[in-house]
Formats: sequence, structure tokens, C-alpha cells
Amino acid sequence: MAREEWWRGAVIYQIYPRSFQDSNGDGIGDLLGVVERLPYVAALGVDAIWVSPFFPSPMKDFGYDVSDYCDVDPNFGSLADFDALVDTAHALGLKVIIDLVLSHSSDQHPWFIESRASRDNPKADWYVWADPKPDGTPPNNWLSIFGGSAWAWDGQRLQYFLHNFLSSQPDLNFHNPQVQEALLDTARFWLDRGVDGFRLDTVNFYFHDKELRDNPPLPPEERNDSIAPAVNPYNYQRHLYSKTQPENLEFLRRFRAVLDEYPGATTVGEVGDAQYGLEILGRYTSGGDKLHMCYAFEFLANWQPTAGYIAEVFARLDEVAGDGWACWAFSNHDVMRHATRWNLSAAALRAYLTLILCLRGSVCLYQGEELDLPEAELAFEDLQDPYGIAFWPEFKGRDGCRTPMVWDARESHAGFSAAPRTWLPIPAAHMHLDVATQEHAPEAPLHHYRRAIAFRHANPVLATGAMEGMRAAGDVLSFTRRDAGAEMFCAFNLSDRPAVLAMPPGDWHAVGGEVNSAHAGPDGAVHLGPWQPCLALRRKERE
Repeated sequence: MAREEWWRGAVIYQIYPRSFQDSNGDGIGDLLGVVERLPYVAALGVDAIWVSPFFPSPMKDFGYDVSDYCDVDPNFGSLADFDALVDTAHALGLKVIIDLVLSHSSDQHPWFIESRASRDNPKADWYVWADPKPDGTPPNNWLSIFGGSAWAWDGQRLQYFLHNFLSSQPDLNFHNPQVQEALLDTARFWLDRGVDGFRLDTVNFYFHDKELRDNPPLPPEERNDSIAPAVNPYNYQRHLYSKTQPENLEFLRRFRAVLDEYPGATTVGEVGDAQYGLEILGRYTSGGDKLHMCYAFEFLANWQPTAGYIAEVFARLDEVAGDGWACWAFSNHDVMRHATRWNLSAAALRAYLTLILCLRGSVCLYQGEELDLPEAELAFEDLQDPYGIAFWPEFKGRDGCRTPMVWDARESHAGFSAAPRTWLPIPAAHMHLDVATQEHAPEAPLHHYRRAIAFRHANPVLATGAMEGMRAAGDVLSFTRRDAGAEMFCAFNLSDRPAVLAMPPGDWHAVGGEVNSAHAGPDGAVHLGPWQPCLALRRKERE
């Protein structure tokens, strides 16, 4: 694999800086806190970090509402602190991916302040403005992911502006070439500071339908809550016109051209679409001239992925994205932690980790996942997330997966901060899962993560090899990974009941003892315990 393609099959560790480590005692994590903990991240064996937004922001959506794309919010430090982060990460062998939120800005961004001032100023067309219908209602029926209409009235321009998220997050008008140039310049700014790539937030929301056509209804039987919670009317529409427009492909080509000026720089696009996510992944990562990879939502859903479901996902992926590249995750900063979401035992969590590290694609791990942290239970008065506040108690928002890391239960706020109070409380249920305790417990989840990641790196076929013959037989999922130098058979019992399978023909030898792999008996049968994998390499033929 060329060094420029380091991202292909990489294991990426997501850091939510607000909750990683507080270095100055204000109760909020910051960039120097990240620097302090980078040796721990490197010791996991991951290839890269993805740092969630740290740009200046009014924090209505905690950094995903950017008021300056080329600076650091004082809560998180300074540009010099960011440079220290990049330098330290690189010295430790870690690549650095940062989160770019280009589809929308904060309403406090100077661009929007100028845009809303009049209909004829230089930036008047930098955001999506539209006249009301004759009766004063919004231009169309588009809905916001955070609930209600996607249009907000502005009394200064006497027009509506589009916001696919909060009303304080107006959508940029990508149909304007000047907007595109400004955002490409933003990418160059951070690439020149040494970043190795971007996670592109809500990448399929960049363009809207110029004609502002109404979205059609979505039949009830097609609704699911993989993108928005079931209580949100956003699930009632097929979002044909408010996102995923064909013009996006040409912009992604322009963005890729910028990346290609920096050898080794990569992109991972977040595709938020409950109906067509894999198809979009295929379009956005095909041809080698757009995104390098897309962040897939298939395993971020509320339902636990069974052997049959995983086989269906990859069959569909082969059909619509055969030459594309996915980046898989079970947890992130936007969804309930999967330990709770799927109600998994410790053995099941180990099995799913080993599985995701054997699948074709890159992998994102979310901070605290390696400790088997469950979702935090928070009181309503502790909530910070506007999404959760709006839909409480049916949907409790995203704060439960964003609570601070637990480093050492013997220290103040588990070693996260010396402040009297942290921005979100640390739940008591997390305290006994802290890093310091797990370091001294050989069977703790933290050590399994290290072993499983090391196993992936020791077998490059798992990072970049082809994947063939995936099948589900009851609760057992099996497939083969293959490259020019090796072939590995992988099987996983995704249940709490024993299972038996036959090894495929050939001369195989068992591997993966460090991740609890089962071995074939003399008769070629493999007896899998509950949640146990079977991993075997085919011996090379003698010449």
C-alpha cells in the first residue's frame, strides 16, 4: 500500500475535545489537554485521531456552529496549541483529521451578519434566502433535523433563510462560486498547518434544490430512526430536494483536487441519509476523484447488527459501492453509546470489536469506547444539548455519550479536570471503568482493544484485502479476506449460545489467540463459544 493511502483500512480514534482532558481547570476539555493524553491514544495502536470541532463558536451546537473557520475557540486554546497538537501527534506516529463543518455556519459568522444586512451587499447570496409564500408561510415544506421547519424568518431582509439544523445554523449557498472558493481556502489553511485530512460533517447537505421543490412524504413503513429520533417529524419526509443534490459531485471533485495538492491528505464524508446512505457512499467515493471514504451509518442505528443484517449490508455495499470505501463505527458523539444502545454484555462487546476490525473498510472508535463505557444517565437540569432539551424525555439527546473521559477515579472528576464543576457531570457508573483501574486489570476491555488493534496491524490483509464469501448461518457470520500475500477466514458467533461450523477446504492454521479465537478440531469442525470468533490463515503453497 502506498504511503499516500495510509487511510485505507486505518483505525481512527475520535476525540471530542470538550470532554477529553481539561488542562487549565475551567471544567472544559481543550487542545493542550488532548496533547497531554496523546501518548495514551498512541498506545492503543490506532493510526489517526479525528478531532471534533474546536473553532470559534457561540456553542449553540457545541462547535458545530462555526463563527470563524480559521481559528481556535478560546475555550479550547489557541492556534499555537493546535500546532502543538499536530506536532505531538506526528511525533507519536498519529495522523490528524479535523472536523470541517461546511454545510452551515453560525449566525454569528461575519459572513452571515453581512448577508442578512441587505439584499444587495457583497455576501447577500452567500446563504440560502427565499421569499415567503403569498400567505407569509415558508417557501416549502422542508424540515430541520432538530425539529420543525427548516426555514427561519428574518425581519431585516423580510425573507426566510434555510437551516437544516438549528435556526442559529444558517445553510451556506453552495450554488454561489464565491462560497465554494472561500471554503476551499479554509481547507488549504488547515492543510498548510499540517493536518492529514478532514472529516466532512453532513457532506450530503451542501447543496439544495434551486427550485425549492417540496419534499414528498415518506410512507410509514419506510420510516426509521437511524438519522433522527422517532419522535422527530423529520422522519416523515423523503428528502429528495433539501439534500444530496447532483451538484455536490462536482464540488467534491474540486475539494479532492485541493487534497491532491497535499500527498497523503484524506477525506471522510459523513453521509446522513436513512434511505440511501450506501448508494450515496458509492457515488461520493467512486472514481478516485471525490472523497476517499465515507462514514457509514449502518452500524450506528438503534438495532443490534445480527449476522444476517451485516451480510445484507455488505451485499448492498458490493452492489452500489463496489469500488468505494466505507469507514465503519459503532459509536460517536451523536448517538447513544453502543454498549447501552444494544444492551451488550462484556463478551459481546469484545466480539463486535474484533468483528469491526476484520471487516473491509476503515474503522472509527469513539473515545471511551475502549473502556466499555455505557451511556450516561443525566438529569434534565444537567442537559446541554439543544436536541435533547427539545425532545425530552422521549429523546434525551446526545449529552449521554459526551460526558468527560474517566482517567483515574482517585482524582478530582476522574482526572479529567481540577475545576469545581465540569461542563457535564461524570456519572458514578463510569468511575470504576477508569483508565487507571483498567491498566492494572489484564482482562479489562482496554487491553482487548489494544490486542485487537495490534492483531489487525499484524495482518495487513484485514486492512486492505478483498472480502469474499460473506454468509450468515443462523447467528454465525463468516467471510474470507484475501490479498496477494495471505488469506484469512473469519467467523463470528454473534449470540450467547454455542455454535458449530465447518472450516472451508484448505490448509488453514489458527491465529488470533490474543482475541480469543476458536480452533478447529481434528474433524475440521469449529466449536464456537458464545460471542467467540474463529480466525485462521491459509498456509502458502510451496513452489
